[in-house]
Amino acid sequence: MSMRDKFRDHIHDRIKVLVLGDSGVGKSCLVNLICQPHSSNRPSWTIGCSIEVFLHQFNEGTPNHRSCLIELWDVGGYKTHSLARSIFYDSYQGIILVHDLTNRKSYLNLRQWLGEVLTASDGTQMKEGRIAEEFDPEIFIGKNIPVLIVGTKKDLLSANAASRPRPTSLTEECGAFEIEINCLDSRAFAPGLTNCAEMTRFFDKVIERKYTLSDRMRSSSSSGLLYNTKSPRSHVD
Repeated sequence: MSMRDKFRDHIHDRIKVLVLGDSGVGKSCLVNLICQPHSSNRPSWTIGCSIEVFLHQFNEGTPNHRSCLIELWDVGGYKTHSLARSIFYDSYQGIILVHDLTNRKSYLNLRQWLGEVLTASDGTQMKEGRIAEEFDPEIFIGKNIPVLIVGTKKDLLSANAASRPRPTSLTEECGAFEIEINCLDSRAFAPGLTNCAEMTRFFDKVIERKYTLSDRMRSSSSSGLLYNTKSPRSHVD
């Protein structure tokens, strides 16, 4: 089956991407910028989770070009809601980590956000009902989860701050895509810009991962049915 035939029947499939980061870093403004043709100067604070949908052109300009609907799950960053956030971490295909370029701690905290969602997805619980908050590269290896790290408020970053090295190597550890933007700039993702190209590559990878996993699940299901047919009484023993 060609790639074009493979994706033809999945135009309306649910593609879920989590948007995570500390409160106030600009997650809602980023989501609005991606999903709407204009930016929002005064985004409302997210309590719980807000979901926005947009149409992504998968592999645009190739024979495999398809239009896909992507859901961006903007998860609130309040620390007081940390124990309840796990309900939003089910069945996702990609992760966008957002930090404030003027706030070094918000970048360091991305490790905790990634650790939180990975352990919650695996059902790994700490004692007293607390989810592990440290990013463990060993958990991440093998999952092949596409990650996009977005630094916001670039317009507020001084020239000296822009030249400082990053405090961690999270981008390299995750093999993540990375961009820096001003969320109040309506042309931040204009066609032809590097940020637009990087974001497009990220969403293409998210979609490819979803269908790759779907193929594996169908293959495993078929193998299981074949096995049960040959040994119908094995489960009794």
